[in-house]
Amino acid sequence: MRFNSSNLSLKRPTAVEATDFLRRNDKMATLLPAIQRMARLQKDCAAILPPMFKFCEILAFEEGQLTLSLPNTSLAAKLKQQIPKLQETLAVRGWQVQHVRLKVQMTKPAEIKEKMRSLELPPAAVEAFDQLSASLEDSKQNSALIDAVKAMVARRRAGGG
Repeated sequence: MRFNSSNLSLKRPTAVEATDFLRRNDKMATLLPAIQRMARLQKDCAAILPPMFKFCEILAFEEGQLTLSLPNTSLAAKLKQQIPKLQETLAVRGWQVQHVRLKVQMTKPAEIKEKMRSLELPPAAVEAFDQLSASLEDSKQNSALIDAVKAMVARRRAGGG
């Protein structure tokens, strides 16, 4: 099958369509077992280490050596502590992993830090802060506090959070 722009569709191919394509093409069909094996290994690793493994990818699994890609050294250090657990659980699932190699490289965008929640203040609270800033004694010690409260009230009223 030749692949050209006339047989491209605008929709994204599904996993079933991709698998069907691989099965129909003799040369590609030989890759299917390896792809399925790597997908099972990726799934097993993700099940063993769910919070941190979502940012990791399997690069290779050859001759008992599992090579994992991680987006940063911090995550690599954390995962390094989990390697014995990973190897042990993979062995129970039938994977013979003698060595795990970690390779730090950005393979996909990873926003590892959780986004901070913005503090929602009801209008009555914003009004109370406004009254507080007006009622504080105008002194050198209070000036920074008054300015900060007034700025916060202004942001909340403008809808900026």
